[in-house]
Amino acid sequence: MSDDTNEKPVPEERFTSPPDEQAIPGNGKSDELSKTPTLAINGQYIKDLSFEAPNTPRVFNLLQTEIPNIQVDIDVQGEGKSDNLFEVVLKVRAEANVKNEGVYICELSYAGLFSINVPQEHLGPVLMIECPLILFPFLRRVIADVTGDGGFAPLMLSPVDFAALYQQRVKQAQDEQSNEDTAN
Repeated sequence: MSDDTNEKPVPEERFTSPPDEQAIPGNGKSDELSKTPTLAINGQYIKDLSFEAPNTPRVFNLLQTEIPNIQVDIDVQGEGKSDNLFEVVLKVRAEANVKNEGVYICELSYAGLFSINVPQEHLGPVLMIECPLILFPFLRRVIADVTGDGGFAPLMLSPVDFAALYQQRVKQAQDEQSNEDTAN
């Protein structure tokens, strides 16, 4: 190891473009970089986590011969925190039952803080489709770990079609709006 304290472990140019490659009006470089919409994740975290196995250890005997029925519900919420800063929260609730006995209930709110710089008309799809796609693999791992650590087979969530979920939400909002217009 070198004792040279001036040596940087990671060179700065790894994180920034050299000044001559940056798009500056009038320098002959393309301004396309400054026009490109951006999406950056600033952090991700567990907001809320709950795991309950109310009928253990009795339910372990049932699980030796029966496969549990597992109901999974997922929701996506996005909220602006400040200019171009948004929190996206994936909420999952998984409930496992076998022969009308509760095996476990697992609830997780997993969030990410995103910097988003896109035109207003693209904000909804980015918040409700792109951001959840980034967060989902991490949420999936947490759910698998928690259910496995709870003494059960790890619950491996299937991939979610966030685009279809978003389209369903838009259609529902449009239907509600048209019902309100008809009522008035």
